[in-house]
Amino acid sequence: MSFEELNQKLSLTIKRIAYRLNGHCRSFNHDDLYQEATIHLWSNFLKGKLSDKTDSYILQGCYFHLKNYIRKVNERSNVVSIDAALRTDEDMTVEDVLGEFWACNDCREDLHNKFLAQSIRDNGSNPKEKRLLAYFSQGLTTRDIGKRMGISHVSVVKMMQKIRVKSQKHLDKI
Repeated sequence: MSFEELNQKLSLTIKRIAYRLNGHCRSFNHDDLYQEATIHLWSNFLKGKLSDKTDSYILQGCYFHLKNYIRKVNERSNVVSIDAALRTDEDMTVEDVLGEFWACNDCREDLHNKFLAQSIRDNGSNPKEKRLLAYFSQGLTTRDIGKRMGISHVSVVKMMQKIRVKSQKHLDKI
């Protein structure tokens, strides 16, 4: 079997794997993850490692490769503090630039929450999802939310996963 045939046969499933894994990590585009899995597949094909393997085995290999790839990239990521010095002559921090506004923790939290709420609201959430988010923002547990909405806590978790997927592109911008 040629690589083109193998890739054509498995590409839809690999795209689904990449899309699912992208839900766990906002720093990647699912197309980038798909490309990484295809490169992994191509590399193994050239080495002759796939000739006697089943489709399921190959797909599991792609899944574990992507999980490991995400883990490695996240470990190498540099987290920069908002209070770190800016690159200016005076070594000013963001706090210095924003002054009193930044000193107010409630203001920062309020601004962040407004951006987050606006992006989620604009992504086409239905009324039930908006109600769930309102309960969630009040700090209720999934079981409490489920009781108030008349659904199981498992349904609440599944709805939150759907909201995360819908909101992913907006959350990356914030």
